Amino acid sequence: MLSYRLIAALLRFALRVFYRRVVVVGLADVPAEGGGPVIFAGNHPNSLLDPALITATCGRVVHFAAKDVLFRGPVMRALLARMGAVPLRRRDDHGGPVSNDDAFEALYDVLGQGRAMGIFPEGLSHDQSELQRLKTGAARVALGAARRHPGVTIRIVPTGLHYVRRQRFRTSVLVQYGEPIAIDADWLARADADEREAARALTEVIERRIRALTVNAPNWETLRALDAVRRLYQPDHLDLTERIELARRFNEHYPKVAGDPAVAALLDRVRRYEARLTALGLTDHDLVGGASKRALMARVAVHGGLLLMWLPLALLAAPIHAPLGLLLRWLAWRFAPRKDVVATTKFLVGLLLVLAVYGLLVGWALWSLGWVAALQVLLLLPLSGYATLMVVRRFDAIDRKLGLLVRSVVVRPDLDALRAERARLSAAVVEMVQRLRPAELELLYPSGPATPARPAARTR
Repeated sequence: MLSYRLIAALLRFALRVFYRRVVVVGLADVPAEGGGPVIFAGNHPNSLLDPALITATCGRVVHFAAKDVLFRGPVMRALLARMGAVPLRRRDDHGGPVSNDDAFEALYDVLGQGRAMGIFPEGLSHDQSELQRLKTGAARVALGAARRHPGVTIRIVPTGLHYVRRQRFRTSVLVQYGEPIAIDADWLARADADEREAARALTEVIERRIRALTVNAPNWETLRALDAVRRLYQPDHLDLTERIELARRFNEHYPKVAGDPAVAALLDRVRRYEARLTALGLTDHDLVGGASKRALMARVAVHGGLLLMWLPLALLAAPIHAPLGLLLRWLAWRFAPRKDVVATTKFLVGLLLVLAVYGLLVGWALWSLGWVAALQVLLLLPLSGYATLMVVRRFDAIDRKLGLLVRSVVVRPDLDALRAERARLSAAVVEMVQRLRPAELELLYPSGPATPARPAARTR
Protein backbone atom coordinates (compact mmCIF):
# COMPACT_ATOMS: atom_id res chain seq x y z
CA MET A 1 0.00 0.00 0.00
CA LEU A 2 2.94 2.34 0.67
CA SER A 3 4.17 1.93 -2.91
CA TYR A 4 0.66 2.75 -4.18
CA ARG A 5 0.50 5.95 -2.13
CA LEU A 6 3.98 7.02 -3.25
CA ILE A 7 3.10 6.46 -6.91
CA ALA A 8 -0.25 8.22 -6.45
CA ALA A 9 1.51 11.21 -4.88
CA LEU A 10 3.98 11.33 -7.78
CA LEU A 11 1.07 11.18 -10.23
CA ARG A 12 -0.71 14.05 -8.49
CA PHE A 13 2.41 16.21 -8.65
CA ALA A 14 3.17 15.29 -12.27
CA LEU A 15 -0.43 15.94 -13.34
CA ARG A 16 -0.33 19.39 -11.70
CA VAL A 17 2.67 20.15 -13.91
CA PHE A 18 1.32 18.52 -17.06
CA TYR A 19 -2.10 20.23 -16.87
CA ARG A 20 -2.58 23.92 -16.39
CA ARG A 21 -5.79 23.23 -14.49
CA VAL A 22 -7.51 20.11 -13.13
CA VAL A 23 -11.06 20.88 -12.00
CA VAL A 24 -12.82 18.21 -9.92
CA VAL A 25 -16.60 18.20 -9.42
CA GLY A 26 -18.79 15.81 -7.43
CA LEU A 27 -16.37 14.51 -4.82
CA ALA A 28 -19.21 14.67 -2.31
CA ASP A 29 -20.85 11.83 -4.27
CA VAL A 30 -17.80 9.56 -3.85
CA PRO A 31 -17.91 7.36 -0.74
CA ALA A 32 -14.80 8.07 1.32
CA GLU A 33 -12.14 5.45 2.00
CA GLY A 34 -13.75 2.94 4.32
CA GLY A 35 -17.23 3.91 3.15
CA GLY A 36 -17.84 0.70 1.22
CA PRO A 37 -16.94 -0.82 -2.15
CA VAL A 38 -17.01 1.44 -5.21
CA ILE A 39 -16.69 0.90 -8.94
CA PHE A 40 -15.54 3.98 -10.87
CA ALA A 41 -16.95 3.65 -14.41
CA GLY A 42 -15.86 6.37 -16.81
CA ASN A 43 -15.42 7.39 -20.41
CA HIS A 44 -12.03 6.63 -21.97
CA PRO A 45 -10.82 9.41 -24.30
CA ASN A 46 -7.15 9.73 -23.34
CA SER A 47 -5.52 6.37 -22.71
CA LEU A 48 -3.54 5.99 -19.45
CA LEU A 49 -4.14 9.58 -18.39
CA ASP A 50 -7.77 8.65 -17.65
CA PRO A 51 -6.97 6.22 -14.79
CA ALA A 52 -4.17 8.51 -13.64
CA LEU A 53 -6.61 11.39 -13.16
CA ILE A 54 -9.14 9.26 -11.29
CA THR A 55 -6.37 7.90 -9.07
CA ALA A 56 -5.13 11.41 -8.35
CA THR A 57 -8.52 13.02 -7.65
CA CYS A 58 -11.03 10.52 -6.22
CA GLY A 59 -9.59 10.15 -2.72
CA ARG A 60 -9.74 6.33 -2.83
CA VAL A 61 -7.23 3.57 -3.45
CA VAL A 62 -8.41 2.30 -6.85
CA HIS A 63 -7.59 -1.06 -8.45
CA PHE A 64 -8.09 -0.66 -12.19
CA ALA A 65 -9.05 -3.38 -14.62
CA ALA A 66 -6.52 -3.06 -17.46
CA LYS A 67 -6.05 -4.96 -20.69
CA ASP A 68 -3.44 -7.64 -20.22
CA VAL A 69 -1.25 -6.47 -23.11
CA LEU A 70 -0.22 -3.49 -20.96
CA PHE A 71 1.49 -5.93 -18.59
CA ARG A 72 3.92 -7.21 -21.22
CA GLY A 73 6.62 -4.54 -20.77
CA PRO A 74 8.72 -4.82 -17.59
CA VAL A 75 8.28 -1.15 -16.60
CA MET A 76 4.51 -1.08 -17.09
CA ARG A 77 4.12 -4.52 -15.50
CA ALA A 78 5.96 -3.36 -12.37
CA LEU A 79 4.01 -0.08 -12.22
CA LEU A 80 0.61 -1.71 -12.70
CA ALA A 81 1.42 -4.41 -10.17
CA ARG A 82 2.33 -1.77 -7.55
CA MET A 83 -0.96 0.01 -8.29
CA GLY A 84 -2.95 -3.19 -7.77
CA ALA A 85 -4.24 -3.33 -11.36
CA VAL A 86 -6.03 -6.48 -12.52
CA PRO A 87 -5.30 -7.77 -16.06
CA LEU A 88 -8.28 -8.40 -18.34
CA ARG A 89 -8.03 -10.41 -21.55
CA ARG A 90 -9.74 -8.84 -24.56
CA ARG A 91 -10.98 -10.90 -27.49
CA ASP A 92 -9.62 -8.33 -29.97
CA ASP A 93 -6.12 -8.65 -28.50
CA HIS A 94 -6.05 -12.45 -28.61
CA GLY A 95 -7.92 -13.22 -31.81
CA GLY A 96 -10.59 -15.43 -30.30
CA PRO A 97 -12.60 -16.37 -27.21
CA VAL A 98 -10.90 -15.63 -23.90
CA SER A 99 -11.65 -16.34 -20.25
CA ASN A 100 -11.56 -13.67 -17.55
CA ASP A 101 -12.73 -15.87 -14.69
CA ASP A 102 -9.56 -15.26 -12.65
CA ALA A 103 -9.76 -11.50 -13.24
CA PHE A 104 -13.40 -11.38 -12.16
CA GLU A 105 -12.58 -13.36 -9.02
CA ALA A 106 -9.83 -10.86 -8.17
CA LEU A 107 -12.23 -7.95 -8.69
CA TYR A 108 -14.90 -9.64 -6.57
CA ASP A 109 -12.32 -9.91 -3.79
CA VAL A 110 -11.39 -6.22 -4.10
CA LEU A 111 -15.03 -5.20 -3.74
CA GLY A 112 -15.76 -7.77 -1.07
CA GLN A 113 -13.05 -6.18 1.08
CA GLY A 114 -14.76 -2.78 0.78
CA ARG A 115 -12.18 -1.36 -1.60
CA ALA A 116 -12.55 0.51 -4.91
CA MET A 117 -11.92 -0.55 -8.49
CA GLY A 118 -11.98 1.35 -11.77
CA ILE A 119 -13.09 0.27 -15.22
CA PHE A 120 -13.73 1.94 -18.58
CA PRO A 121 -16.79 0.20 -20.05
CA GLU A 122 -16.05 1.39 -23.59
CA GLY A 123 -13.26 -1.19 -23.48
CA LEU A 124 -10.64 0.78 -25.40
CA SER A 125 -9.38 4.34 -25.39
CA HIS A 126 -10.46 6.23 -28.52
CA ASP A 127 -10.41 9.62 -30.24
CA GLN A 128 -14.06 9.69 -31.33
CA SER A 129 -16.38 12.64 -30.67
CA GLU A 130 -18.83 10.71 -28.51
CA LEU A 131 -19.08 7.93 -25.97
CA GLN A 132 -18.75 4.54 -27.63
CA ARG A 133 -21.09 1.64 -27.00
CA LEU A 134 -20.45 0.25 -23.53
CA LYS A 135 -19.53 -3.34 -22.84
CA THR A 136 -21.26 -5.12 -19.98
CA GLY A 137 -18.13 -5.85 -17.93
CA ALA A 138 -18.71 -3.16 -15.30
CA ALA A 139 -22.30 -4.28 -14.76
CA ARG A 140 -21.34 -7.96 -14.62
CA VAL A 141 -18.63 -7.28 -12.02
CA ALA A 142 -21.02 -5.19 -9.91
CA LEU A 143 -23.83 -7.76 -10.01
CA GLY A 144 -21.45 -10.69 -9.51
CA ALA A 145 -19.74 -9.08 -6.52
CA ALA A 146 -23.09 -8.12 -4.96
CA ARG A 147 -24.34 -11.70 -5.27
CA ARG A 148 -21.03 -13.07 -3.96
CA HIS A 149 -21.10 -10.70 -0.96
CA PRO A 150 -24.78 -10.23 -0.06
CA GLY A 151 -24.11 -8.15 3.03
CA VAL A 152 -22.19 -5.51 1.08
CA THR A 153 -23.69 -2.69 -1.02
CA ILE A 154 -21.76 -2.12 -4.22
CA ARG A 155 -21.91 1.42 -5.63
CA ILE A 156 -21.03 2.40 -9.18
CA VAL A 157 -19.80 5.99 -9.49
CA PRO A 158 -20.23 7.28 -13.08
CA THR A 159 -17.23 9.39 -14.05
CA GLY A 160 -16.86 11.94 -16.83
CA LEU A 161 -13.49 13.14 -18.14
CA HIS A 162 -13.34 16.16 -20.43
CA TYR A 163 -10.06 17.49 -21.85
CA VAL A 164 -10.21 20.97 -23.38
CA ARG A 165 -7.47 20.03 -25.88
CA ARG A 166 -6.60 16.50 -25.05
CA GLN A 167 -3.30 16.22 -26.95
CA ARG A 168 -1.90 19.47 -25.56
CA PHE A 169 0.60 19.94 -22.78
CA ARG A 170 -0.67 22.50 -20.20
CA THR A 171 -4.31 22.25 -21.22
CA SER A 172 -7.22 22.03 -18.74
CA VAL A 173 -9.26 18.98 -17.74
CA LEU A 174 -12.56 18.51 -15.93
CA VAL A 175 -13.17 15.39 -13.81
CA GLN A 176 -16.81 14.90 -12.82
CA TYR A 177 -18.12 12.27 -10.41
CA GLY A 178 -21.85 11.56 -10.62
CA GLU A 179 -24.41 10.22 -8.20
CA PRO A 180 -23.63 6.57 -7.34
CA ILE A 181 -25.75 3.69 -8.62
CA ALA A 182 -26.42 1.34 -5.71
CA ILE A 183 -26.72 -2.36 -6.47
CA ASP A 184 -29.71 -2.96 -4.23
CA ALA A 185 -32.18 -5.80 -3.72
CA ASP A 186 -34.08 -4.90 -6.90
CA TRP A 187 -30.97 -5.32 -9.05
CA LEU A 188 -30.13 -8.60 -7.33
CA ALA A 189 -33.66 -9.89 -7.96
CA ARG A 190 -33.35 -8.97 -11.64
CA ALA A 191 -29.98 -10.73 -11.80
CA ASP A 192 -31.45 -13.85 -10.19
CA ALA A 193 -34.26 -13.87 -12.76
CA ASP A 194 -32.06 -13.21 -15.83
CA GLU A 195 -28.42 -12.40 -15.27
CA ARG A 196 -27.70 -11.38 -18.86
CA GLU A 197 -30.74 -9.10 -19.10
CA ALA A 198 -29.91 -7.49 -15.74
CA ALA A 199 -26.33 -6.78 -16.88
CA ARG A 200 -27.63 -5.25 -20.11
CA ALA A 201 -30.15 -3.05 -18.25
CA LEU A 202 -27.54 -1.92 -15.72
CA THR A 203 -25.13 -1.10 -18.55
CA GLU A 204 -27.80 1.14 -20.10
CA VAL A 205 -28.16 3.00 -16.80
CA ILE A 206 -24.37 3.41 -16.56
CA GLU A 207 -24.26 4.73 -20.12
CA ARG A 208 -26.97 7.32 -19.47
CA ARG A 209 -25.16 8.49 -16.34
CA ILE A 210 -21.80 8.81 -18.11
CA ARG A 211 -23.41 10.64 -21.05
CA ALA A 212 -24.86 13.10 -18.55
CA LEU A 213 -21.29 13.92 -17.51
CA THR A 214 -19.70 14.16 -20.97
CA VAL A 215 -20.02 16.10 -24.22
CA ASN A 216 -21.14 13.90 -27.12
CA ALA A 217 -21.67 14.68 -30.80
CA PRO A 218 -22.04 12.47 -33.89
CA ASN A 219 -18.82 13.87 -35.42
CA TRP A 220 -16.06 16.38 -34.76
CA GLU A 221 -17.39 18.89 -37.29
CA THR A 222 -20.72 19.11 -35.44
CA LEU A 223 -18.93 19.27 -32.09
CA ARG A 224 -16.79 22.22 -33.24
CA ALA A 225 -19.77 24.04 -34.74
CA LEU A 226 -21.85 23.64 -31.57
CA ASP A 227 -18.91 24.74 -29.45
CA ALA A 228 -18.89 27.95 -31.47
CA VAL A 229 -22.63 28.30 -30.79
CA ARG A 230 -21.96 27.78 -27.10
CA ARG A 231 -19.42 30.62 -27.08
CA LEU A 232 -21.91 32.91 -28.82
CA TYR A 233 -24.57 32.13 -26.22
CA GLN A 234 -22.74 32.03 -22.91
CA PRO A 235 -22.33 34.97 -20.55
CA ASP A 236 -18.91 36.29 -19.62
CA HIS A 237 -16.56 34.81 -17.06
CA LEU A 238 -17.87 31.25 -16.87
CA ASP A 239 -15.72 28.65 -15.16
CA LEU A 240 -14.73 25.41 -16.85
CA THR A 241 -17.52 23.37 -15.24
CA GLU A 242 -20.20 25.76 -16.50
CA ARG A 243 -18.75 25.89 -20.01
CA ILE A 244 -18.69 22.10 -20.28
CA GLU A 245 -22.24 21.76 -18.96
CA LEU A 246 -23.45 24.30 -21.53
CA ALA A 247 -21.61 22.45 -24.31
CA ARG A 248 -23.13 19.16 -23.15
CA ARG A 249 -26.64 20.61 -23.30
CA PHE A 250 -26.21 22.03 -26.79
CA ASN A 251 -24.89 18.70 -28.10
CA GLU A 252 -27.56 16.68 -26.29
CA HIS A 253 -30.48 18.67 -27.70
CA TYR A 254 -29.13 19.48 -31.17
CA PRO A 255 -30.21 16.15 -32.79
CA LYS A 256 -33.82 16.94 -31.81
CA VAL A 257 -33.83 20.22 -33.79
CA ALA A 258 -31.24 19.50 -36.48
CA GLY A 259 -33.96 19.12 -39.11
CA ASP A 260 -35.29 22.65 -38.53
CA PRO A 261 -34.31 24.80 -41.59
CA ALA A 262 -33.78 27.84 -39.36
CA VAL A 263 -31.33 25.89 -37.18
CA ALA A 264 -29.41 24.66 -40.22
CA ALA A 265 -29.23 28.19 -41.65
CA LEU A 266 -27.98 29.63 -38.34
CA LEU A 267 -25.37 26.89 -37.96
CA ASP A 268 -24.17 27.63 -41.50
CA ARG A 269 -23.78 31.31 -40.58
CA VAL A 270 -21.78 30.33 -37.50
CA ARG A 271 -19.49 28.13 -39.61
CA ARG A 272 -18.87 30.99 -42.06
CA TYR A 273 -18.11 33.32 -39.14
CA GLU A 274 -15.59 30.81 -37.74
CA ALA A 275 -14.02 30.37 -41.20
CA ARG A 276 -13.50 34.15 -41.49
CA LEU A 277 -11.84 34.19 -38.08
CA THR A 278 -9.54 31.32 -39.07
CA ALA A 279 -8.59 33.09 -42.32
CA LEU A 280 -7.42 36.09 -40.28
CA GLY A 281 -5.56 33.89 -37.79
CA LEU A 282 -8.00 34.78 -35.00
CA THR A 283 -10.24 32.98 -32.54
CA ASP A 284 -13.57 34.02 -31.10
CA HIS A 285 -11.78 34.67 -27.81
CA ASP A 286 -9.48 37.16 -29.56
CA LEU A 287 -12.43 38.99 -31.05
CA VAL A 288 -14.54 39.11 -27.88
CA GLY A 289 -11.56 40.08 -25.77
CA GLY A 290 -10.69 42.79 -28.26
CA ALA A 291 -9.14 45.82 -26.59
CA SER A 292 -7.70 49.14 -27.63
CA LYS A 293 -4.15 49.35 -28.94
CA ARG A 294 -3.11 51.02 -25.69
CA ALA A 295 -4.61 48.17 -23.64
CA LEU A 296 -2.91 45.55 -25.82
CA MET A 297 0.44 47.29 -25.41
CA ALA A 298 -0.11 47.43 -21.65
CA ARG A 299 -0.78 43.67 -21.59
CA VAL A 300 2.36 43.03 -23.64
CA ALA A 301 4.31 45.08 -21.11
CA VAL A 302 2.86 43.11 -18.17
CA HIS A 303 3.64 39.76 -19.80
CA GLY A 304 7.10 41.03 -20.71
CA GLY A 305 7.78 42.03 -17.13
CA LEU A 306 6.72 38.62 -15.83
CA LEU A 307 8.85 36.94 -18.50
CA LEU A 308 11.90 38.91 -17.41
CA MET A 309 11.17 38.01 -13.78
CA TRP A 310 11.20 34.26 -14.48
CA LEU A 311 13.91 34.29 -17.16
CA PRO A 312 17.06 34.25 -14.95
CA LEU A 313 15.83 31.21 -13.01
CA ALA A 314 14.83 29.48 -16.25
CA LEU A 315 18.23 30.12 -17.83
CA LEU A 316 20.05 28.36 -15.00
CA ALA A 317 18.92 24.96 -16.30
CA ALA A 318 18.00 25.89 -19.88
CA PRO A 319 20.72 23.60 -21.36
CA ILE A 320 18.86 20.73 -19.68
CA HIS A 321 15.20 21.65 -20.14
CA ALA A 322 15.34 22.97 -23.72
CA PRO A 323 16.69 19.72 -25.27
CA LEU A 324 14.33 17.69 -23.08
CA GLY A 325 11.32 19.67 -24.31
CA LEU A 326 12.29 19.38 -27.98
CA LEU A 327 13.04 15.66 -27.66
CA LEU A 328 9.76 15.00 -25.89
CA ARG A 329 7.76 16.85 -28.53
CA TRP A 330 9.35 14.79 -31.29
CA LEU A 331 8.99 11.48 -29.46
CA ALA A 332 5.30 12.04 -28.69
CA TRP A 333 4.31 12.45 -32.35
CA ARG A 334 6.86 9.96 -33.68
CA PHE A 335 5.96 7.00 -31.48
CA ALA A 336 2.33 7.52 -30.40
CA PRO A 337 0.37 4.81 -32.28
CA ARG A 338 -2.96 6.74 -32.19
CA LYS A 339 -4.17 10.29 -31.56
CA ASP A 340 -5.67 9.33 -28.21
CA VAL A 341 -2.25 8.16 -27.01
CA VAL A 342 -0.29 11.33 -27.86
CA ALA A 343 -0.85 13.00 -24.47
CA THR A 344 -0.13 9.77 -22.58
CA THR A 345 3.14 9.40 -24.50
CA LYS A 346 4.11 12.97 -23.63
CA PHE A 347 3.23 12.43 -19.98
CA LEU A 348 4.89 9.05 -19.41
CA VAL A 349 8.00 9.65 -21.52
CA GLY A 350 8.38 13.14 -20.10
CA LEU A 351 8.04 11.90 -16.52
CA LEU A 352 10.58 9.12 -17.06
CA LEU A 353 13.04 11.41 -18.86
CA VAL A 354 12.84 14.13 -16.21
CA LEU A 355 13.22 11.64 -13.34
CA ALA A 356 16.17 9.98 -15.08
CA VAL A 357 17.99 13.23 -15.96
CA TYR A 358 17.31 14.84 -12.58
CA GLY A 359 18.41 11.65 -10.82
CA LEU A 360 21.66 11.49 -12.79
CA LEU A 361 22.47 15.15 -12.10
CA VAL A 362 21.71 14.87 -8.39
CA GLY A 363 23.77 11.68 -8.22
CA TRP A 364 26.68 13.34 -10.02
CA ALA A 365 26.52 16.32 -7.62
CA LEU A 366 26.46 14.01 -4.62
CA TRP A 367 29.40 11.98 -5.90
CA SER A 368 31.52 14.91 -7.00
CA LEU A 369 30.57 17.86 -4.81
CA GLY A 370 28.92 16.48 -1.69
CA TRP A 371 25.47 16.36 -0.19
CA VAL A 372 25.04 20.14 0.14
CA ALA A 373 25.56 20.64 -3.57
CA ALA A 374 23.32 17.65 -4.34
CA LEU A 375 20.54 19.19 -2.23
CA GLN A 376 20.96 22.50 -4.06
CA VAL A 377 20.72 20.76 -7.44
CA LEU A 378 17.67 18.83 -6.25
CA LEU A 379 15.92 22.10 -5.33
CA LEU A 380 17.15 24.12 -8.30
CA LEU A 381 16.16 21.76 -11.11
CA PRO A 382 12.37 21.66 -10.49
CA LEU A 383 12.30 25.39 -9.69
CA SER A 384 14.09 26.16 -12.93
CA GLY A 385 11.77 23.79 -14.77
CA TYR A 386 8.73 25.63 -13.43
CA ALA A 387 10.32 28.95 -14.37
CA THR A 388 10.81 27.60 -17.90
CA LEU A 389 7.09 26.82 -18.13
CA MET A 390 6.28 30.37 -17.00
CA VAL A 391 8.67 31.87 -19.56
CA VAL A 392 7.15 29.83 -22.38
CA ARG A 393 3.64 30.79 -21.25
CA ARG A 394 4.49 34.51 -21.16
CA PHE A 395 6.30 34.32 -24.51
CA ASP A 396 3.23 32.75 -26.11
CA ALA A 397 1.01 35.45 -24.58
CA ILE A 398 3.28 38.22 -25.90
CA ASP A 399 3.33 36.65 -29.35
CA ARG A 400 -0.47 36.46 -29.34
CA LYS A 401 -0.99 40.02 -28.13
CA LEU A 402 1.50 41.44 -30.63
CA GLY A 403 -0.29 39.56 -33.41
CA LEU A 404 -3.60 41.08 -32.30
CA LEU A 405 -2.00 44.50 -32.14
CA VAL A 406 -0.78 44.21 -35.74
CA ARG A 407 -4.15 42.95 -36.95
CA SER A 408 -5.99 45.74 -35.15
CA VAL A 409 -4.14 48.12 -37.45
CA VAL A 410 -3.85 46.14 -40.69
CA VAL A 411 -7.33 44.56 -40.85
CA ARG A 412 -9.32 46.93 -38.68
CA PRO A 413 -12.35 47.06 -41.05
CA ASP A 414 -12.54 43.25 -41.09
CA LEU A 415 -12.44 43.13 -37.29
CA ASP A 416 -15.23 45.69 -37.00
CA ALA A 417 -17.35 43.72 -39.48
CA LEU A 418 -16.72 40.48 -37.59
CA ARG A 419 -17.67 42.06 -34.26
CA ALA A 420 -20.92 43.29 -35.78
CA GLU A 421 -21.62 39.83 -37.22
CA ARG A 422 -20.85 38.24 -33.87
CA ALA A 423 -23.36 40.49 -32.13
CA ARG A 424 -26.03 39.53 -34.69
CA LEU A 425 -25.22 35.83 -34.34
CA SER A 426 -25.28 36.01 -30.56
CA ALA A 427 -28.75 37.57 -30.62
CA ALA A 428 -29.94 34.96 -33.13
CA VAL A 429 -28.64 32.09 -30.98
CA VAL A 430 -30.39 33.45 -27.89
CA GLU A 431 -33.65 33.80 -29.82
CA MET A 432 -33.32 30.26 -31.21
CA VAL A 433 -32.69 28.81 -27.77
CA GLN A 434 -35.74 30.59 -26.37
CA ARG A 435 -37.91 29.33 -29.22
CA LEU A 436 -36.78 25.69 -29.40
CA ARG A 437 -35.81 24.66 -25.90
CA PRO A 438 -38.02 22.01 -24.26
CA ALA A 439 -40.49 23.58 -21.85
CA GLU A 440 -39.26 21.39 -18.99
CA LEU A 441 -35.59 22.40 -19.50
CA GLU A 442 -34.50 25.08 -17.08
CA LEU A 443 -32.18 27.63 -18.67
CA LEU A 444 -28.75 27.93 -17.13
CA TYR A 445 -28.65 31.60 -18.11
CA PRO A 446 -32.21 32.95 -18.60
CA SER A 447 -31.02 36.31 -19.92
CA GLY A 448 -28.55 34.80 -22.38
CA PRO A 449 -25.12 36.33 -22.95
CA ALA A 450 -24.35 39.65 -21.37
CA THR A 451 -21.75 40.55 -23.96
CA PRO A 452 -21.30 44.21 -24.90
CA ALA A 453 -19.91 45.25 -28.23
CA ARG A 454 -16.25 45.17 -27.18
CA PRO A 455 -15.85 43.49 -23.79
CA ALA A 456 -12.76 42.30 -22.04
CA ALA A 457 -14.10 38.77 -21.67
CA ARG A 458 -12.35 35.50 -20.89
CA THR A 459 -14.48 33.07 -22.85
CA ARG A 460 -12.72 30.26 -24.65
